[in-house]
Amino acid sequence: MSSNGHTTSSTTPWRAATKHAKNFRYHWIFAANTSILSSIRSLYSSDASSAPQRFKSHKPDALVTSLDFDDTGEFLVATSTDDSLQLFNAKEGKLIKRIPSEKYGAHLARFTHHSSNIIYATTKTDNRICYLDTHEAKFLYYFSGHTAPVTALAVHPGEDKFISCSLDDTVRLWNLKSKNPQARLNLATPHLAAFDPSGSVIAIASSSTSSILLYDIRNFDKPPFATFDLRALEPHQQQQPQPNPDPPTWTKLEFSNDGKWLLVASNAPQGHILLDAFEGALKAFCTRSPNPNAPFAPLRATPGTPLTPTLPAGQGDVCFSADGRYLIGSAATDRDAVVWDTQASVVRGAAGEGEKVLRPVAGLPSGRRTAVSEWNPRYNMLATADRDVVFWLPDEHSGMKPP
Repeated sequence: MSSNGHTTSSTTPWRAATKHAKNFRYHWIFAANTSILSSIRSLYSSDASSAPQRFKSHKPDALVTSLDFDDTGEFLVATSTDDSLQLFNAKEGKLIKRIPSEKYGAHLARFTHHSSNIIYATTKTDNRICYLDTHEAKFLYYFSGHTAPVTALAVHPGEDKFISCSLDDTVRLWNLKSKNPQARLNLATPHLAAFDPSGSVIAIASSSTSSILLYDIRNFDKPPFATFDLRALEPHQQQQPQPNPDPPTWTKLEFSNDGKWLLVASNAPQGHILLDAFEGALKAFCTRSPNPNAPFAPLRATPGTPLTPTLPAGQGDVCFSADGRYLIGSAATDRDAVVWDTQASVVRGAAGEGEKVLRPVAGLPSGRRTAVSEWNPRYNMLATADRDVVFWLPDEHSGMKPP
């Protein structure tokens, strides 16, 4: 089952593929805003001439801030700090087009259930959400109402609905057929939200109150039916010295596709928080390094921080694999990515790490920072990005690299 509620293609059986989930090599690499690209040969050959190429950009300082695959897994959309969106054919490894958005800026682009239509948050003007036809490169209309920057967008897995979070301390439920929200919640710093795989539950996270609220979408205007209080975890998040200028906060909220786990991505040195999605109990902290004393590179700004050219907010630097077993995200350093296995043994952490820790089981060497990551819902493919967009394919012949 894909993360969008569809059965995975029989040509790429996940059960067989996931045993090689640690053995990924990057396939195509694209600069964040390159306008002309060509496909690169597969890395299934050991021939050095087949190594991937990097395409230089005319704006080398531009950073990718979000990635999203469509329901079919064939297309990927990326947003960049150069005020543009890039639409890729993920199956062929080609850039289809670059769509400028200089007037509004662009962040958090999400496909609707129509592969040519996307929604995305603006970073300029009036904090509107744009509804764009990428085929015609024209706006269908706008969703207006937020009075501060949008920090999260999540599309319903099976219906033409989506939710938006904002620094104006509201969460709004929208229908793509209407410019007006269906419902609105006023909460304290509700900067992150996610639908569960069934689309019946909405999770809303507030790092300032260290809580996650679960709402029934049918009773969105009623109090949450469950609240996960994570304040007991905060001391573990604060014990180590923090190199970032801002205190550790949460950067992404995501359910595993089997509905078993709830991931609270964090920019804290201790890593991400993995919770039981039903009870809210801590499964483990997912640390970014097998070495508790490893240096920690500063990560992207949090959703509560305004976008800047040097340190933009992303959509979180970690994601679930399609079967919900693995997590793939940023390493402790500013290079490469690491893989966590949720079925691996939980160990007792070192001082400042907490009692329950999952350490990386493998590393993905790319020589590039992993600031954003997204798993393809249909094909055994991973996309990561920072200044470049990198597509990964499984390579069972490459062996496993230790983290």
